[in-house]
Amino acid sequence: MREVAIVAFGQSDHVRDSAETSEVEMLMPVLHEVLDRTGLAARDIGFTCSGSSDYLAGRAFSFTMALDGVGAWPPISESHVETDGAWALYEAWVKLLTGEAETALVYAYGKSSPGDVREVLTRQLDPYYVAPLWPDSVALAALQAQALIDAGLTDERALAGIAARSRAAAEANPHAQLRGAVPPGEHLVAPLRTGDCPPIGDGAAAVVLAVGDTARRLTERPAWIRGLDHRIEAHSLGVRDLTDSPSTRLAAERAGAFQWPVDTAELHAPFTSQEVVLRRALKLDAPDSTVRINPSGGPLAANPIMAAGLIRLGEAAARIHRGESDRALAHATSGPCLQQNLVAVLEGE
Repeated sequence: MREVAIVAFGQSDHVRDSAETSEVEMLMPVLHEVLDRTGLAARDIGFTCSGSSDYLAGRAFSFTMALDGVGAWPPISESHVETDGAWALYEAWVKLLTGEAETALVYAYGKSSPGDVREVLTRQLDPYYVAPLWPDSVALAALQAQALIDAGLTDERALAGIAARSRAAAEANPHAQLRGAVPPGEHLVAPLRTGDCPPIGDGAAAVVLAVGDTARRLTERPAWIRGLDHRIEAHSLGVRDLTDSPSTRLAAERAGAFQWPVDTAELHAPFTSQEVVLRRALKLDAPDSTVRINPSGGPLAANPIMAAGLIRLGEAAARIHRGESDRALAHATSGPCLQQNLVAVLEGE
């Protein structure tokens, strides 16, 4: 099996409203950054894959505008996923494993500011039984949080502690949208307060993947992808136990996350209550655990939809590049209440 590594990661500064820039203008500096770090030119990339959402952009085939910015002439090998860029990375990883390319460029972007994200995300729901009721993403996350509280697995004070820890960690992240002390705020949808919810914002991210000796040539310390898997829960919320995430646990098992301990975990938990679920599923909830969880601040500090999951993999890889981590776990999610989950295990040399 070929070795594949993340050799470069870049992201934009995440902001509440980027009305003055288009998706292409937001994305291009990030693409130039990761290519400059590796010394590669666009013509050196064997495969390009992106993640974004037409529903979020409000127009069909919106990703083609960004592709024009990447440069599709001469013709390139390219693909797109209508979901978070973490799944674009998965597709690129498979492409490299098959031997069809030596390098891959993966990018994702999202502009949430032009519309009402809570309404847009209702389009993910069961169109027959749930969507007609118009429960938005925050209301569904609040149902999950209340289920956790009723089961005795957390309380509002503990959730506030997660938010405070995440945004304190974000003080060292120059790209974060929220940093430092953020008050818990009023209930947005009880039991979730404004501080328990992610900021709405715009942003982009990109990574470069490479195989074997090519990866070693492009960066001093590649972040090797030792395992990567994704699983999905039942579509109907009513048949799920919202206090647990079997798909995350299974993806972690298949990715090899439980074989050896990790020192860092970047978790795509947009709501504080979802970190509780993920920590239990990933066996990171021991009181004496020394695993650093979301040292970047996580999605509670910056949550550009369609890029936040890819950023979790990128942040974990960047810590390995800098020598701050030896074995890291990265998680990405999509859909209501952690419906779809991807887990990756990254290691340094």
